[in-house]
Amino acid sequence: MIDQEDVARSAFLSCINICHSYQGKDVLSNLDLSIQEGEFVTLVGPSGCGKSTLLRLIIGQERVGSGEIILSGEPIGPPDPKRGVVFQNYSLFPHLTVLENVILSKKLGLSRWAWRNLRREAEEEGRDMLQMVKMIDHAKKYPHQLSGGQRQRVAIAQTLLQKPTILCMDEPFSALDPKTRESLQLFLKEIWKDFKMTILFVTHDLEEALILGTRLVSLGANQSSSANGSKVLIDRDISDPCIQATLDAERRNKLRGIPEEIRRLATDPNMDDGV
Repeated sequence: MIDQEDVARSAFLSCINICHSYQGKDVLSNLDLSIQEGEFVTLVGPSGCGKSTLLRLIIGQERVGSGEIILSGEPIGPPDPKRGVVFQNYSLFPHLTVLENVILSKKLGLSRWAWRNLRREAEEEGRDMLQMVKMIDHAKKYPHQLSGGQRQRVAIAQTLLQKPTILCMDEPFSALDPKTRESLQLFLKEIWKDFKMTILFVTHDLEEALILGTRLVSLGANQSSSANGSKVLIDRDISDPCIQATLDAERRNKLRGIPEEIRRLATDPNMDDGV
């Protein structure tokens, strides 16, 4: 007989029986989620269901109330470069140029002498990364001289330079206008294919989730359970072209074919806000 917990532990990233609460309110209850290497998982659900909470637990920003999170066979600890993260608000320092922001992680923790020896190599690596994200022409600019989409490209370059094994993204495009957002969705798909990396992408936008992911996970409260916190309600492969939305003129028609189960549970307005 197959032990499901052993199967979960063998995955690239495993969240096993996760429970978490804030001020006595259960946010996540007995949540299990396994992600295989190379997957692009989009995480959806109504406001307050714990999507961002789960992401913060995975990157180590918060401690798990109970349960285990295992990455590459090892329990996670405090934040480290293996778990790259891109937030909605651009993580750029206003007094540093684009290139200086991208290579900052290489400088941190080094003495002035050590940095002097490594700076040229780091700058070359940073320029290569900016070339890849189509921002090399802006290397000497400062964040205030960039558009929102450009700043988010720089934030992604900053994270990729650390060579993370998983990229976690918390609604990174939600503050952008529709045209810029669509451009960055295409860009992110290219990055995922080029780097062959694992991505966990949190979004409120079901359309965006279907456009980007190879797998869709929806969190929400299980009404049949006595537990109040959220767990995985839907876990579905959406890599099939018949299911996945595309960035062409037929997108709206394809989206109308989304199973009603996904649409209802991923956008239930009755969930509480705040987490």
